[in-house]
Parts: sequence; C-alpha cells; structure tokens
Amino acid sequence: MLLKITRIILTVITILLAAYGLITGNFKFQPFMIFSLGLLFLVIGLIEFRKGRKNYGWVCIFTFLFLLFVSIQTFLWS
Repeated sequence: MLLKITRIILTVITILLAAYGLITGNFKFQPFMIFSLGLLFLVIGLIEFRKGRKNYGWVCIFTFLFLLFVSIQTFLWS
C-alpha cells in the first residue's frame, strides 16, 4: 500500500515538473524531474519484484540507475 501511494505521489510530481517546463519553456527544474522519474522507476521496480515479475523489475531498476546517473550529471554541470 505504501509503495502505491509513493508511486502516485512521484507520478504527480514528475508530471507537474514536466508540464511546467513545457508550458513556460523554463527547464531549470529538469534535473529534479529526471530524479523524480528515476525514483518512480525504482518504486515501480520494487512493486514488480513483489508481484513476481523479476524481468520487468530488473528493467525498471536499471532504468532507475541510468536516470540517477543522468540527474547527478545534470546537477553537477548546470
């Protein structure tokens, strides 16, 4: 139950940050959007592991690691 609530909260945060960037043309919050998207993939991966779908869970975990790497690079270089 806690993972589902966390997934919903992270989904809303990611959509709001992406919509803000698209509407205003100001992309200064893009690293936060990428980071929240990465956390969303981590939560989805954990949910999939609990359901027994390990292949999809691993794909989500690797996507989380890639997005974490990209967001850290963006934080350091911007």
